[in-house]
Amino acid sequence: MEKPLEFVDLLRLMDERATAFRAAVAAAPSLDVRVPTCPEWTLFDLVQHLGEGRLRWAAIVAAGPADAPPARTAPVVPREREALLAWFAASTRELLDALREAGPDRGCWTWWGSSQSPQTTEAVARHQLQQVAVHTYDAQVAVGAPQPLPTEVALDGIDEFVTTCVATTAGWPHKPAVVDYHATEGRSWRLWFSADGARAARLPTSAAAEDSEAAYVSARGTANELVMFCYGRISMDSLQLDGDRRVFDQLIAWEPEE
Repeated sequence: MEKPLEFVDLLRLMDERATAFRAAVAAAPSLDVRVPTCPEWTLFDLVQHLGEGRLRWAAIVAAGPADAPPARTAPVVPREREALLAWFAASTRELLDALREAGPDRGCWTWWGSSQSPQTTEAVARHQLQQVAVHTYDAQVAVGAPQPLPTEVALDGIDEFVTTCVATTAGWPHKPAVVDYHATEGRSWRLWFSADGARAARLPTSAAAEDSEAAYVSARGTANELVMFCYGRISMDSLQLDGDRRVFDQLIAWEPEE
């Protein structure tokens, strides 16, 4: 897959991941099961968090271009499992309906204003796909049946993460650095860190092979492993690292201020 996922595919995959999420929750012995990858949460907390996020972003998308997210009252979240899963399914439909009605190019508020991702509904769909995909993994871990993300979701997830969650105009507080991510599926990304901030780019396969010495440190793994590392679900020791791993320690600890 050489291009970002199309808008219709983002919505389809978001719906598929939400279905997988509900299946994992339905298989749990109890909603009180702890979520190892989100250690402060039970499975109920995870469903509540993800469902409330669907509703919040549905309202943001529906509001259109704005300088701030719309105010929204906290929803009533049922505690009985069947009702909770029905509530989560309804919240997912609300977000998908809002995205379909708005289309991919409509502007809206986002928290990533200074990143390389646009403030559009398509960018929201990309990020929300990753949110439900990673939290589906969390739910599967909680019930002892973790599954890797679908390859197309994971590959788009690395690209989405580096452009939305890492790229910024906030200054990098350490020595300038160059970081590469290499997915074994054949795609690579490079991040440049400096006092001017962080920027990301996709590397052509040939350039990644010929210019590997330019990176201070690189991480190699499957697309799923790289996404899980980016979101803190696995440690860097789970990846093949080359170079100064202290740069990854700095990146993990970095909290840029706009």
